[in-house]
Amino acid sequence: MKGKNVKLKRTDPLEGLKMEIAAELGLIDQVRIKGWHSLSAKDAGKIGGLMTQRMKSRSQQENGNLQD
Repeated sequence: MKGKNVKLKRTDPLEGLKMEIAAELGLIDQVRIKGWHSLSAKDAGKIGGLMTQRMKSRSQQENGNLQD
């Protein structure tokens, strides 16, 4: 396949969580139509902060369940 540029799309393992939070914040239509880059820094930060909170919470719940 010499001379062919094959572009692989990177998949984000947290994409589902990110989409879920965007939907909860009412931003999902904007993301689907214009892409993630169209979000304001404030909205992107809000999504990132909520993702961090949820991942931390899930991790604590999982660790707590293992200790029981």
